[in-house]
Amino acid sequence: MSIGSALLGAVLATVSLTSASAVASTSAGPGPASDRRVAPAPPAGRWSWPLDPEPEVARRFDPPARAWTSGHRGVDLAASVGQLVLAPTDGRVSWTGVIAGRAVVVVLHDGGLRSTFEPVAAARPVGTFVTRGDAIGQVTSTPGHCAPRTCLHWGVLRGETYLDPLTFVGRSRVILLPLP
Repeated sequence: MSIGSALLGAVLATVSLTSASAVASTSAGPGPASDRRVAPAPPAGRWSWPLDPEPEVARRFDPPARAWTSGHRGVDLAASVGQLVLAPTDGRVSWTGVIAGRAVVVVLHDGGLRSTFEPVAAARPVGTFVTRGDAIGQVTSTPGHCAPRTCLHWGVLRGETYLDPLTFVGRSRVILLPLP
């Protein structure tokens, strides 16, 4: 992980926490992550892919062992420049702006969850309520995690803990365990 990527992750976490401060008193999210965590998937049908059609997963979620170490705090989805980015579930656009040269959109969802998307040029102003499937922006040409390919980086957080976005669309990683 490059220093720029680590900085972007730290800034996104800070922006996400700041944008959710208005609901902090009502959300029951855990405190800082000290180890790898997996959240239970929400009820089926409540979340959908932020790209249509269902994209190729270019890079999977790889949470850091500790909050301050390197990892991949989201998933990279193959995309094309100008492709619409859709709200994966109902929420409110809580922040838009540029971080480390990349356009970012943050959507606050029920239960203290936040989705972050980059590089995405916002299509809705901050404060706009969106429902699942509403366009929230477009993928920009700014090189990102998949350079030279174009991709959408999608992160999901509860509090300060990054979660695997694929669990919300029924595509969590299968782990084989040894037989007893």
